[in-house]
Amino acid sequence: MQDDEPDRVELDLTGLKCPLPVLRTRKALRALGAGRVLVVTCTDPMAMIDIPNLVREEGARLDSAERDGDRLRFRMTASAKPPHS
Repeated sequence: MQDDEPDRVELDLTGLKCPLPVLRTRKALRALGAGRVLVVTCTDPMAMIDIPNLVREEGARLDSAERDGDRLRFRMTASAKPPHS
């Protein structure tokens, strides 16, 4: 899949509990350039609420949020934004 989307970064946060999935997603999202895609996979049920809220707060776009059994998968696109302090 990486070959099809060279601007895609995958982050596997399986097994981590709140607040780690959101904190690590925020760090990865802030490190991406505008237009790059971040795909996050995790198992923390709170992420279904927390990650969409984080994406909105960061000014990014949530492209999809899927559940497959106990796994959650989020696809988001970073946007141009001012540096964070």
